[in-house]
Amino acid sequence: MEKKEETPEPAEKPEGDTPTEQDVSAEQPVSTNNDESVQQSQVSEQISKDARMWSMICHLAGLAGFIMPAAGNIVAPLIIWQIKKDDYPFVDEQGKEAVNFQISISIYFIVSIFLCCICIGAFLVVAVIIIYLVFLLIAAVKANNGYHYRYPLSIRFIK
Repeated sequence: MEKKEETPEPAEKPEGDTPTEQDVSAEQPVSTNNDESVQQSQVSEQISKDARMWSMICHLAGLAGFIMPAAGNIVAPLIIWQIKKDDYPFVDEQGKEAVNFQISISIYFIVSIFLCCICIGAFLVVAVIIIYLVFLLIAAVKANNGYHYRYPLSIRFIK
């Protein structure tokens, strides 16, 4: 008769035991919180520092509307975008976003001023200004970090 060699089976783990460090490393790699910083450094390496700076300035140029109220918020980003769009593709993309947002926010502001006649406009004017400042600052920070930011509530006039 032939004897079969039996291989010992691993002992079953009792329920409730946590896996050991070796078990975890064998199943899947342990994720760390550095994933976001690695992605951010990869994005930053792809887009030059000058392109990120000019795109941030393009977004922040919309604040010129507080200095020159009628059209400063549209003209300033438009000028920066037109000057730098051929040098940096990232500035071209973010400049379009900034100009589209400035045109959209101007339309929303004008409509909310007309709605002041029915008492809801005052609240809308305040809401539009808050939304404008918040999204503008978020876009400037994201552009400076090298992220491709798209404004919510923006109408795409320039594609």
